[in-house]
Amino acid sequence: MLRRRSHSRLKAEINIVPYIDVMLVLLVIFMVTAPLLNQGVEVDLPKAPADTLDIEKREMDVVVLSVTRENRCYLNVGAQQAEPVDCRTLEPRADIRTLLRQQPQPPVLVRADREVRYEQVIQAMTALKDAGAAKVGLSTSPPEGASGGNP
Repeated sequence: MLRRRSHSRLKAEINIVPYIDVMLVLLVIFMVTAPLLNQGVEVDLPKAPADTLDIEKREMDVVVLSVTRENRCYLNVGAQQAEPVDCRTLEPRADIRTLLRQQPQPPVLVRADREVRYEQVIQAMTALKDAGAAKVGLSTSPPEGASGGNP
């Protein structure tokens, strides 16, 4: 004959499975959106039809020198955060010289606001050339109604 306990203990357990599910969903959201965040500087680019640079297929990082409307320069390499630099010397980023001497050289772009004087853009390009860039490209946004891709 089985005896029943007169005093049954009730355990208060928290079901953590829903919390784990929520955390995994949030983790996936952050993993997907983190690479999409713009690491550069806000610049209103001039519009011009041009071929796009296919950076997904490149193994090396793209070097981008941004010139803002206030004539401030920012340099970023790949997905790194843009850092303020001197527009003429690219200081304090002296390591850019080493990067630009690598073979093959990474793509180098200048992103200048449409309101920046032409002289400032030339100074930025000259600073990149002095640092060792063999080719410097200008970044533009596609014109309204254009696909922006290769023909």
